[in-house]
Amino acid sequence: MSNEGKKVKVHYTGTLDDGTKFDSSYDRNQPLEFQCMAGQMIPGFDAAVRDMEVGQTVNVHLEPKDAYGERDEANVRTFPLEALPGAENCKEGQTVYLAGPGGQPFPVKVSAKDETTITLDANHELAGKALNFEITLLEVEA
Repeated sequence: MSNEGKKVKVHYTGTLDDGTKFDSSYDRNQPLEFQCMAGQMIPGFDAAVRDMEVGQTVNVHLEPKDAYGERDEANVRTFPLEALPGAENCKEGQTVYLAGPGGQPFPVKVSAKDETTITLDANHELAGKALNFEITLLEVEA
């Protein structure tokens, strides 16, 4: 039976191929709730949960195309410091938020900064990486 379109609740742990844990609902002691196949999750995670049964645990390996996509160097841009108010206070490695076309904030990472310019990377931090998830389906609501 498909969970598509249904509200689901899962616990999960996400790791990189080298075993590094990047996220876990267990660490927050709070299951993740979302509407299955509604575009709220990365495609491979959604697809894994779609055909699960309550109580079932699956392990999935997702290539970048099914996760956060490949890194896109077009998403890395350098600006003059004076073009971004407050940029002079930013530090390399810091995450800052810019306003998107609709005014919604989106995170970018300061990848480089010198006396005159700042380079911002809008790629998701997991872009270009294969991801592994252990997912346990806890609940399904119609």
